[in-house]
Amino acid sequence: MTSAPVDGVEHRQLKDSVYLKLRQEIVSAKLPPGYLLREAELAARFGVSKTPLREAFVRLEKDGFVEIAPYRSAVVGGYSRQDLREIYEVRELLEGLCAREAALNIATEDLAALSRIVRDSTAAFEAGDSDRLAALLDEFDVVLYAQSKNSRITAMLNNIRDHVIRIGRLTVAIPGRMGTSVREHQGIYEAIVQRDGQRAETLMRQHILSVMADQLANLDPESVAGRP
Repeated sequence: MTSAPVDGVEHRQLKDSVYLKLRQEIVSAKLPPGYLLREAELAARFGVSKTPLREAFVRLEKDGFVEIAPYRSAVVGGYSRQDLREIYEVRELLEGLCAREAALNIATEDLAALSRIVRDSTAAFEAGDSDRLAALLDEFDVVLYAQSKNSRITAMLNNIRDHVIRIGRLTVAIPGRMGTSVREHQGIYEAIVQRDGQRAETLMRQHILSVMADQLANLDPESVAGRP
């Protein structure tokens, strides 16, 4: 009598696990744009049937990571120039709101974290430690994202974040971009310290538009293949 509910729970857990594994492999570029998602191959590698894989493909298609054509296998999707514009436009709005919220309501410990990140970012840039700097720039965003108390905004940020991470890993390093980001983060931090919500939002939106402009100007068509 109790086996059906247990099976249902196990199925949900299994399909969530398969979905998360595939999403992580796509975000990390282990599965690159254009990669054919062969059900038999993935089922054997994950040790599952084809059913949770097909359910994962549908979820990933809704997330914008997979393309499923009628009567064809699923394929890892890529990004067109329009895709990139749309992603950065959403970032501009959402992260601008987070910066404003930070300026108005940031907790003491989070402000201290931003201070450390900005200081360490400058040091990493001056030392030429690009790996450390990339991690710090990412950490700055994480702290700002945490300022949102709106669960829907947080969910949207989490989805966009994976796309942003993936785009960064699929594109070549942009000359001068990291130094510009360090300076722009410094300005955003100073506005937050001054509790100037409008300026913090404006500077964050300008920062996102600056990153978008550099991404589009330095776009490597091969690195974001998969869409025309």
